[in-house]
Amino acid sequence: MANQNNCHYEEKMAFFYKNQSNDDWDGTKLIIVQCFGSVFCIFILVSNAMVIAAVITNKRFHYPFYYLLANLAASDFLAGIAYVYLMFNTGKVSKELTVQLYFFRQGLLDTSLSASLANLLVIALERYISVMKWKVHSNLTKRRVTFLIVLVWAISIFMGAVPSLGWNCICYLELCSTLAPIFSRSYLIFWSVSNLVVFLVMVAIYMRIYLYVKRKTSVLSPHTSGSINRKRTPIKLVKTVMTVLGAFVICWTPGLVVLLLDGLNCENCQLLVFKRWLLLLAVLNSVMNPIIYSYKDEEMWLTLRNLLRCVCNGTRRQRSSRANTRALSSSQEPSTSLRLSEEKKGSVKEMVKA
Repeated sequence: MANQNNCHYEEKMAFFYKNQSNDDWDGTKLIIVQCFGSVFCIFILVSNAMVIAAVITNKRFHYPFYYLLANLAASDFLAGIAYVYLMFNTGKVSKELTVQLYFFRQGLLDTSLSASLANLLVIALERYISVMKWKVHSNLTKRRVTFLIVLVWAISIFMGAVPSLGWNCICYLELCSTLAPIFSRSYLIFWSVSNLVVFLVMVAIYMRIYLYVKRKTSVLSPHTSGSINRKRTPIKLVKTVMTVLGAFVICWTPGLVVLLLDGLNCENCQLLVFKRWLLLLAVLNSVMNPIIYSYKDEEMWLTLRNLLRCVCNGTRRQRSSRANTRALSSSQEPSTSLRLSEEKKGSVKEMVKA
């Protein structure tokens, strides 16, 4: 146990950056990153909110797969919030952060990544159960799906809070990493290796699904081609999730590898050069997911398009109320002019009498 007198909980982050790295951003670069990043983050927040709304409003999506897909969109929504907070608390501002605020900033990112990864793993298991029974959707009850969603977020929040709970290097500066100055290198090794292992597990699950479907279709197609055509819907859902998983692996694997190298204390790797590019890849992953949902699922695209129409044009009640208001105002205009003309005639008659 380290002596608390040797710990640096009261220091600002400038103290740790001075001891570990010198990663200054000039004003121009930071403004450009914030401008472009804000556009991407607005798209992430709006598009994923619409995916969640589509699952809630469309009864055809009231199945376990789509509930879990909405939960994945919720994790991307949280990632958008985390990116916004990161953009406006980086550069010179990051050096003025307290240790607690830095833990909060990184905890948001880690929680969103853990939630996305856990959701993809649960969706992979749900697809495995449904495809092995050759069904479009699994028989998971709403209670079980709710339990899985709560479990995903409980694990994700815990994973995001682990460094602030004590697995850090605030008392052991010689163990600090380069990319995350108050995170210990051993934690980065654990984080990156565990995520890469989950990647491999999910790839293995989908390889098993792919081989099963290929064997099943080759056996049944000579005899029941019509029924096979009707059974293509579960395969479409599998392709959707495989595309999402592929984008996730492509966007996050380089970052996890760099974190692993940082944990292994690779001094000649120039890790800070890749830091911003890897963050950009992570942002692009959250941008791509809603596009993949709408491109691969025609029903999802139609629902999103209808939601866009409602947002742009207003609801039918609002349109009808506006029309009624216009009709009422137009009908009142002639009566008003008649009243004015009668008042003028009365005033003229009074003048003649006088």
